[in-house]
Amino acid sequence: MSISTLNDIFFAIIERNRDRVMLHREAIQWVPVSTQELYRSVAAIARTLLSWGIVAGDRVAILSENRPEWPMTDFACQLIGAVAVPVYSTLTAEQTCFILQDAGCRIVFVSSEQQLRKVQSVQSQTRVEKLVVMDAVDTGNTFSFARLVHDAPATRDPELDALARAISPDDLATIIYTSGTTGVSKGVMLTHGNMASNIEYSLKGFDLGDERVSVSFLPLSHVTARHVDFAMLFNGVTLAYCPFVDQLPQALLEVQPTVFVSVPRVYEKIHARADLKARGFPKKLVFRWALAVGRAHEPEILAGKTPASPVWKLADKLVYSKVREGMGGRGQIFISGGAPLGRELAEWFAMVGIRIHEGYGLTETSPVIAVNTPSAHKIGTVGKPLGNVQVKIANDGEILVRGPSIFKGYWKRPDETANAFVDGWFKTGDIGNLDADGFLSVTDRKKDLIKTSGGKFIAPQPIENSLKHNALIAEAIIIGDKRKFPAVLIAPYFPLLEDWARANQVSFGSREELIANPKVRVLYDGIVDDLNRNLARFEKLKRIILIAEELSAADGTLTHTMKVRRRAVEERYRKVIDDVYSHAEAVPVEGHVTG
Repeated sequence: MSISTLNDIFFAIIERNRDRVMLHREAIQWVPVSTQELYRSVAAIARTLLSWGIVAGDRVAILSENRPEWPMTDFACQLIGAVAVPVYSTLTAEQTCFILQDAGCRIVFVSSEQQLRKVQSVQSQTRVEKLVVMDAVDTGNTFSFARLVHDAPATRDPELDALARAISPDDLATIIYTSGTTGVSKGVMLTHGNMASNIEYSLKGFDLGDERVSVSFLPLSHVTARHVDFAMLFNGVTLAYCPFVDQLPQALLEVQPTVFVSVPRVYEKIHARADLKARGFPKKLVFRWALAVGRAHEPEILAGKTPASPVWKLADKLVYSKVREGMGGRGQIFISGGAPLGRELAEWFAMVGIRIHEGYGLTETSPVIAVNTPSAHKIGTVGKPLGNVQVKIANDGEILVRGPSIFKGYWKRPDETANAFVDGWFKTGDIGNLDADGFLSVTDRKKDLIKTSGGKFIAPQPIENSLKHNALIAEAIIIGDKRKFPAVLIAPYFPLLEDWARANQVSFGSREELIANPKVRVLYDGIVDDLNRNLARFEKLKRIILIAEELSAADGTLTHTMKVRRRAVEERYRKVIDDVYSHAEAVPVEGHVTG
């Protein structure tokens, strides 16, 4: 069916008339939400917002982890033409205040008492009039979500339905504040038409339907997760909501999703966990043998086929199936987005029988620009552009796009909006290319390209992804802009490193002691030396900086979608970086790397 607004999507979901459109965990069981319950709750919230004087164009914030109340509130806003403003639950009170102020939000829906207190601490600095709490807590002068939906209409509300159908594609649907790897967060304005056009095209070619199940765990404040939820529900997939990522392993085992959508960092953790479990004899030998078998059958997996050879079936029984069991055991469709997946990681998953469909997009593009599909798949690329999106490569290599999913502009930032376009094409800020078959590849972020003092440009992401494919590395950040040579800052994957240390008689009392140990330094020198053999002379990494901390959104070194904030990392470790380069001035840098 053709859709032009998010309300068209909502009505398509409701008209399926299913007993289980969503799942959420209560105590020890997963409880279903029917389409009837969904409609009644959404209608009740919409009616409440109208009674509070919320009209088309007014902003309503949603500050919550993933749970059914999130899309219920979102859909309620869309039905009446209100503008939904997602707020990451991990933001500080100060960061939350900025968004509420900047967007001029009148109502805020929060998940818990913790989030309630956060908003209350800054409410006097904002235009927020009312607060609604999803959890059953003593809300004081606020409103209970459960109470608002208690008197939901028993049947369809014709007046509300008519209001919803009057919303046009050009009406503003949401303002999404980018988590941003640099700079101040900006509000991206997306219309109903922007998002609906993207949802209509993004999952074409995928075999979805009423029997499919997926777990919603990526933060809904991010455009990718929200888009995926809309698209899954529209295509009849049941969504199970997982509010916290540390609950994901258990949720996967219980829900057993058939569709798995994630960001690369989660796939990296699955890979690292598999490597960790394969330690020791004879597991390690069996694991290596299975990977060799998988490598020989990789073309079949990437073509969407299940190898028929007895040896592959044996490897599948002994090894590959164990990897899938950790993801629920029933996965059939695997999708990655939000950041570059890395070719080595994609190849590793192909070796264990899992074809990952990598996609690409930005908040400003609603978000999907291109995606690999079962019928058009090429590893190492992000797929072909969607059928309604045009892509071209500028003279400097930047990816330019245009189409109905491109955003309306930045909220209250006309100059930045104008600067985001050239001759009607949106400047993605990414460097890439289109091959002869129409597949798009993304090389790096334009602003992340490193220019050494010798004038050579280095694209850090491919090098970083190669390093992160090693299970001993949790994160790698290439540095060297305006310096004589590139270096790398490495955050080890400590569970595996600590196991290695114990097996190699390396004693340590802390992570700082561990990374300072000469044997550990030699271990990481060897990893980087191996990589350097495949790099151009000017790309070779001449110094290693090991850090004892894990990067996180809490300390500002990661965005809330788990992408590295490169400038924040460099600033946090400025002294040690400067010391390394100062020392290098008096020491030859050719040959073996050193920390």
